[in-house]
Amino acid sequence: MHTLFEEFDDYATRHSADEPALLKELDRETHRRTTQPRMLSGHFQGRILSMLSKLVNPKAILEIGTFTGYAALCLAEGLAEGGTLDTIDVNEELYDLQRTFFDKSPWGEQITQHLGSALDIIPALGKKFDLVFIDADKENYPNYWEMIVPLMNKGGVILSDNVLWSGKVLQEVKANDKSTRILVEYNKMVKEDPRVETVLLPIRDGLTVSRVK
Repeated sequence: MHTLFEEFDDYATRHSADEPALLKELDRETHRRTTQPRMLSGHFQGRILSMLSKLVNPKAILEIGTFTGYAALCLAEGLAEGGTLDTIDVNEELYDLQRTFFDKSPWGEQITQHLGSALDIIPALGKKFDLVFIDADKENYPNYWEMIVPLMNKGGVILSDNVLWSGKVLQEVKANDKSTRILVEYNKMVKEDPRVETVLLPIRDGLTVSRVK
């Protein structure tokens, strides 16, 4: 069913910055080579990620959940000169596709891929971050949050994706729906965390922006 919200979304996309050619190509490859292309950030959200990154102008970005690398490339657009982006995923089958498009971009040498558990990899990086994008397994969102906040530089920004979870956060949570239950708890936890100030944006599947005090 086509809704008025979808019409607003289409209008917003048409009146936002154009999608870069490299990202259009990656979008096509994602639809061709993966079974869940809807996981892609896409044109409109991608331009939002790019804009937020440019406003922060981060020296160090962390992404949890790479998928095919679309969001990473959007975030990289705002990197400060000499800045770095570390992106973590568990799916080694997409590693080469990610690398191909990273290397086609101006930021290939600044982007480092990591395979494995983010909870194991993040402490080993030995870094503090200016911008973090959480877009991985929902059941670990609270664990990622508690690990990341102490690693943020003052004024740093944490972005949490899929926080509306297809509207399930507004419905009665089914007993066996662990992901929705944890996201409901996560949204409350983030909003009430005194270390940050937070706004939840109803963009696509929900994007929370949290600024570290």
